[in-house]
Amino acid sequence: MLQNRKLLIIFRLIVGGVFIWAGISKIADPLSFAQNVRSYQLVGPALSFLTAIFLPWVELIAGVWLILGIYPKSSALLISCLLLFFIVLVLITMARGLDVDCGCFGTFSRRADWRLIAEDSLWLALSLALLFSPANDFSLFRKKLSKT
Repeated sequence: MLQNRKLLIIFRLIVGGVFIWAGISKIADPLSFAQNVRSYQLVGPALSFLTAIFLPWVELIAGVWLILGIYPKSSALLISCLLLFFIVLVLITMARGLDVDCGCFGTFSRRADWRLIAEDSLWLALSLALLFSPANDFSLFRKKLSKT
């Protein structure tokens, strides 16, 4: 795995920044995001609204924590799981023949298509590198072990 700490910090800034941007854009307009969630035709209106309220905050917090080094491995794991879910969701949506707006970045969103899967796969690769790299240990909460 990667041992270059500077490169890993760049990965953290990129992936964390993407998730901060995604979270903030959805928090700014939860009703539009709820409609985006509903357009995937997997959940009803009530669950779409709850998702639109809850998910953006999870994305925002995970992105901030990843950048700041607050539980970086846990943040990378959460982001990796979210990205994997998003990729599978888009694949299912495409297989069902639905033409939907991804809802990824609020008003900057676009079609859920192969290009979106490629981008999410790139973010997933960076996030997995952060998750599995032993050099990604810079953390605000890192405990120093004392030698006795």
